[in-house]
Amino acid sequence: MPIYEYQCQSCEHELEILQKLSDDPATDCPNCSKPSLKKQISAAGFRLKGGGWYETDFKTGNKKNLASGGDSSSSASSDS
Repeated sequence: MPIYEYQCQSCEHELEILQKLSDDPATDCPNCSKPSLKKQISAAGFRLKGGGWYETDFKTGNKKNLASGGDSSSSASSDS
């Protein structure tokens, strides 16, 4: 379930709510009890950076499958 960020338009209170995708957006502020919550646009909860999966996946040539450490099958076929 995704976490959505909301801000109250009346009292400026900010909060995060864990909701199902099928749930209706929250409207009532837990701080001031007014129906003035507005869903905020925020960044995703993860980033793909650093030496992650893309360092070893979807490569071509001799760089393919670096995680296994063995290039014997690709180097043997290129020597023939």
